[in-house]
Amino acid sequence: MSSMIDIEIIGLKELSCGPFPCNDERSCELTECAPTEKLLPAVSALQKALKNEYGESVSVQLTLLDNGVPPRIRMIIEEHQPPLPIVVVNGRVTPVGRISLSLIRAEIEKELKDSSI
Repeated sequence: MSSMIDIEIIGLKELSCGPFPCNDERSCELTECAPTEKLLPAVSALQKALKNEYGESVSVQLTLLDNGVPPRIRMIIEEHQPPLPIVVVNGRVTPVGRISLSLIRAEIEKELKDSSI
């Protein structure tokens, strides 16, 4: 894999990892953070899972809004009105709206496909 994929998760420290509660099936494919349903443990579990799958080709950054909203993120919110947590892949706001390995993997694969064209 030659392309670097940058993922940014934007949210609040005490925010839930998504709109749905943890379930026994772990539809998000992340088990390490269950059953906390909290953003910080979910992002940590996502980082580990993506590192195992993609190695150093994928980076995950967490941007917390607890102490204010930076201007670039304010612009994202005004333009796209995405749900929290916001998932940005290579600068592109995605429709994911939760920490889900399968949904974020699909966004990574789109980026990889687009970069190979």
